[in-house]
Amino acid sequence: MELSASTPEDEAFLLDLLNTTPVIDGVPTDHLDGDWMTAHNLRATADERAALAEARSAIQGVIRGDLKPTALQPLLAGVRLSPTTADDGVDWQLAGVDAAARAVLAWDGLRVNSPGRLRPCANTECQLFLIDRSKPNTARWCSMAICGNRMKARRHYQRSRS
Repeated sequence: MELSASTPEDEAFLLDLLNTTPVIDGVPTDHLDGDWMTAHNLRATADERAALAEARSAIQGVIRGDLKPTALQPLLAGVRLSPTTADDGVDWQLAGVDAAARAVLAWDGLRVNSPGRLRPCANTECQLFLIDRSKPNTARWCSMAICGNRMKARRHYQRSRS
């Protein structure tokens, strides 16, 4: 049984988290700091940041194919799903969901509901990710204006030189 426990807000949170490791002027950077956490209504504690950094690294590895999804299991250790009956059926309530678990659940929601749409940018020099919302599922770059333009210009230059 496939059960998705994420919202569009969770997907946006996940993409923001994954993209806190941009390459700027050829140097990998880390934007996961207190300001980022505060902007996402999270407690900016060292433990919370460490848990998010671990989740980010693991999810990035899974998306890139470097890790198996089982690497995400420790991040879900405290999560519990409980059924409760309601007037119109059964409602499922999640408990124990911290920011790291929220990111993993958002990744899984995309895996279930939008398979293959969360992926790394096709620019090998870029560390960012994208969620392809195009109908044909053909988006390749995190930003057409930046990476897409660079890659097309690079291919044009290579074709014109040969």
